[in-house]
This record gives sequence, structure tokens and C-alpha cells, in this order.
Amino acid sequence: MNAPLSSRKPRLAISACLTGLNVRYNAGHKASSLCLDLLDEHFDWVPLCPEVAIGLGTPREPIRLVGDPEHPVVTGTLNSTTDFTGPLREYGEQMAEQIDDICGYIFMQKSPSCGLERVKVYQDEGRPAQRAGRGVYAAAFCARRPDLPVEEEGRLHDPVLRENFIARVYTYADWQSQLRQGLSRDALTRFHARYKYLLMAHNPQAYRSLGRLLGSLNRDDDPAHIGSQYFSQLMQALRRCASRGTHGNVLQHLSGYLRNDLDRADKAELQQLIGQYQKGVVPLVVPLTLLKHHLRNHPDPYLMQQAYLQPHPENLGLRNAI
Repeated sequence: MNAPLSSRKPRLAISACLTGLNVRYNAGHKASSLCLDLLDEHFDWVPLCPEVAIGLGTPREPIRLVGDPEHPVVTGTLNSTTDFTGPLREYGEQMAEQIDDICGYIFMQKSPSCGLERVKVYQDEGRPAQRAGRGVYAAAFCARRPDLPVEEEGRLHDPVLRENFIARVYTYADWQSQLRQGLSRDALTRFHARYKYLLMAHNPQAYRSLGRLLGSLNRDDDPAHIGSQYFSQLMQALRRCASRGTHGNVLQHLSGYLRNDLDRADKAELQQLIGQYQKGVVPLVVPLTLLKHHLRNHPDPYLMQQAYLQPHPENLGLRNAI
């Protein structure tokens, strides 16, 4: 029905405590049923714990962020004289370079080492600052890998954020596969053609700007250089969650390809379901399933390659709840 998903399981880095490893300060874990039950079949995990990696034992004194939320320092909660900031930052930079075959990273939320946002930063009087900070290890890692899909485990319990993250992971994996095959001017154009409608659903403005970027390609341009620009902009664009309005717009575009193939009743039924989806009556999977049914009966080569139709494995059921 569409461009095949990578035959290789994407590798995801993950905070080790989320996999059930006893690496937390209290020698416990924070095993995530979402990761271990829902996602485990589809991904190979790379568990990492920066605190253990820099030599902190289990159990250990908890650490926390202190000082300027923009540039916090990591110290012990009881002994503030030891500064763990440098080692955590250096380990983040090291891992960002070392594990270059991952397609995403799931971090432990609120952690002074791994939290992506909303991490408390304490002041001299012991109260958290009004502005929250970011875990030092996570900040260093993400600065080196700005295009890599990253998310906190807690936020993945939101169906929209979960679908967005997993779609980005498979897009990233597809791009890595393309790089292994070689990136020519034609290959770059074909890749973009597969992702046009997924991009339109997430970010209509980027859909137009990336189209212009590739439209300006000429024979003298280096595909690797343009490709790097293209992919970076694509991944940033896909960070924006698609809405019912943008999904509905894409569904209308796709149904337009079938206007000469469907009878009046089929057209009316499809339009009714798209409208119900946009009003929040039914989830996205409902109009999408009917659209795919009509495409099987009236195949269109251009549409059947679209990543939008299946950006992640169907049995994950990610579009059943959005």
C-alpha cells in the first residue's frame, strides 16, 4: 500500500531504569510498561544510565540541578561540594558520537541527568527556581544530535505525542537506510515524494519550503550537502504534531485522486467519515481505513508509496487513538 517500513528493527536508546534495570539512586528501577509491552516487539533497545556510567554507585546519594536554569550545575542533594556537571556533559557528548546507529531516544522524565524539560533547578534557599531546566546529560546529547527523535517516557502516554514520536523514528530509520544505499539527486527527490503528505499533515509551511528547496536543485549541487539540509529541516518540521485539521486536509487531497474512480455513494461515505474525524467523532484510523480500501480497488502508484498511509507498523494501533 505504501513505501515499506525498514526490514531492520530500529534501535532506540533508552534510559536504563525504564527497561527495569536497577540503576536508580535507591537501587530500584522505573520499568515502563509502555516501552516493554507496547513497543518492545518493534524496537531494539540500547539502555544507558549516565549516572552509573560516570561512576556513581547504586544505591547512591540523589543528585539535583542547582543555580542558573539555563546553565545548571549538578551536585549531590546532601553534599553540594561535588560537581558532576562536567562528567555528565562529557558522557552525553561521547554517547552522541558513539551510538550513531540509533533512530531515537526515550529519556526518563524529571531526571537531573536525563530529563528533557521541566526538571527542577534548586536555588540557594532550597526552593526550585521559577524556570525549570533540562538534564545535563540529555542537553549535551541532544545538542550533538539535533535531528534525532527524542521524547520523555511520561509524554509518550499521550496518544498524539506517542504517534508523532514513532512516526519520526521510522522516518529517521528510512533516511538512514537511504544513506546506506547512496544519496543521489534522484534518490533525494524520490524520498521527498514518499514523505510529501506526511509532511503536509505535520507542517504545511515546511511542506512548501522543502518543495522549493528540492525544486531549486541543479546538476552541479552536491546531493549529500543538500540532503543534509533537507533532512534536518524535515525532522524539525515533523516535530510539530499533526492536528485534525491538517490530517483532514491531507485526507481530502488523497481522496481527490479517486474522484474519477468512486461512485457518488462511495464519495459521500468517504467525505462523511473525513468530516466526522475532523469533528472528533471518530479516530483517524476510520477514514484512513476506508481510503486504503478504495486505493486497493483503484491503485495509484504515486499514492501507494506514500509514507503517510503507514508511517509505522499497523499493529501498534497508534492511529486508533488520535
